[in-house]
Amino acid sequence: MTIDHRGTTALVTGASSGIGAEFARQLAARGADLVLVARRADKLEELATELRDAHRSTVHVIPADLAQPRPAAALAAAIAKRGLTVDTVVANAGFGTFGTFEQEDPDRIAEEIALNVAGLVDVVREFYPGMLAAGRGALVTVASVAAYQPVPKMAVYGATKAFVLSFTEALWFEARHSTLRVLALSPGATGTDFFEIAGNDEQFGSRRQTPVEVVTLAMKTLDKPNGPGSVISGAGNRAAAWGERFAPRRVVVALAGRLSGA
Repeated sequence: MTIDHRGTTALVTGASSGIGAEFARQLAARGADLVLVARRADKLEELATELRDAHRSTVHVIPADLAQPRPAAALAAAIAKRGLTVDTVVANAGFGTFGTFEQEDPDRIAEEIALNVAGLVDVVREFYPGMLAAGRGALVTVASVAAYQPVPKMAVYGATKAFVLSFTEALWFEARHSTLRVLALSPGATGTDFFEIAGNDEQFGSRRQTPVEVVTLAMKTLDKPNGPGSVISGAGNRAAAWGERFAPRRVVVALAGRLSGA
């Protein structure tokens, strides 16, 4: 049984490309209207035109930098001004950095934490109470397989995604008596611009899932009435995360360090 998104509005952050854009496409295909948020207004407008043409969706574009302090109030005001009520939130905005910690730019690290953690929590807190009461849609946060172990040379990124996973699974349990679906999605290496932005485009090889594969898994998981609070995309990624539970912590870190070239 699939979730009926007809007559609902979905807010997708980080919607200008990759996984966020694919969530917008699949939600629009299921009948949702969209609010697209990211910093790149031109990319959002291109996607909005595509969705309107393909699905006759009502699509609103709101350029915003969610790494700014407490960004959700201004975002909520812009949405309310359009007369909209948010039923689904896909909190996808985020980025990673690559390198040994002492060599990383402190300002870039601060922005990474602000967007991946503080901005995500602020957006969820702004819309979650109303979504929980209505119980019509879903809350999806995009974590990462990096959430399941420390990642040398991506220490800050892995830690931010561990936060997202823990935070979302707690909300999933708190929302167990509501019909609102809550899910933390953990992709592995995916064919997006993530690695290019992080500065390690060649580090993890060329075998990557597509955004379509990742988002399709998330949507199928959300369709389960009593589904899990988190899901890892990719059989190999799931197997690795499961196996790490039985290995000594120092071994897990060493293996992750070998993969990242630390």
